Amino acid sequence: MNWQAVSFDWNQVRAFLATAEEGSLSAAARALGFTQPTLSRQVAELEQDLGVVLFERGHRTMQLTESGQALLQHVRAMGEAAAQISLVATGQAEQVEGQVSLTMTDGFAMQHLPAIAERIRQKAPGIELEIIPANESLDLLRREADIAIRHARPEHGDLIAKRIGGTTAHFYAAKRYLDRLGRPSSTDELLNHNFIGFESATRLLPLFEGFGIPVTRDHFKLYSSSGTAILALIEHGLGIGVMTKDIADTRPSLEIVLPSLPPLEVPTWLVTHRELHTSQRIRIVFDCIVEYAQSEY
Repeated sequence: MNWQAVSFDWNQVRAFLATAEEGSLSAAARALGFTQPTLSRQVAELEQDLGVVLFERGHRTMQLTESGQALLQHVRAMGEAAAQISLVATGQAEQVEGQVSLTMTDGFAMQHLPAIAERIRQKAPGIELEIIPANESLDLLRREADIAIRHARPEHGDLIAKRIGGTTAHFYAAKRYLDRLGRPSSTDELLNHNFIGFESATRLLPLFEGFGIPVTRDHFKLYSSSGTAILALIEHGLGIGVMTKDIADTRPSLEIVLPSLPPLEVPTWLVTHRELHTSQRIRIVFDCIVEYAQSEY
């Protein structure tokens, strides 16, 4: 190996990786516990040492250049290796154990939980993972859960949140339902159909109004607070409901209703409390979910 060719500064590389992952210098500085000027200087020094521009600087964001994209895939591998080295050096690679509670919607759990759990078991077999499927937001500050996967960013300053991906939501119905009752070609024709609501008959009314669909409570003959129950009702051909694309794409019996309607953006946030910085087992579970999201989204 040509050791003289290995001359980069790991602190600079870590600053680059954090900025690329977090999307801005300010967010990366918070994640690493640095000041923003320090982080900015490290990124600039890396660019100077490599002789390339890694980011296009915006007012609030940092967009990777083509050179930055090429470097990122290698740096991510370095970051994962550095994390493993840290574990081995402290004698904790095989000794991390204890319970971590993880909450997410039942729909997300149905689609993504098995792969996440498998990844966590492979990396830290001593961790006991408690799964709490809940469509309402549990209070992490009251320790109702250690980590949450949510579709809305929390505002509380004592929580750490990282966007790990997202999907879109659309109106779906079973193909056999549409074969029987017809495929609506306009929002007016939607009024001839029954709908399946979430939690209550009025929960989705503002969403329909935003699309210019004047539905009323009478259009909702079925509703549930369970995403898996709603999916089962839609698949059975009992009406039209709102479903996320990542789940609906795995159900060939479903079809988007009025695909010309704009999609509803559904972000996915990974949330935990400040103990992330002091609890090794929470950190491992958090990082495993981030790794899974990077491979899937």
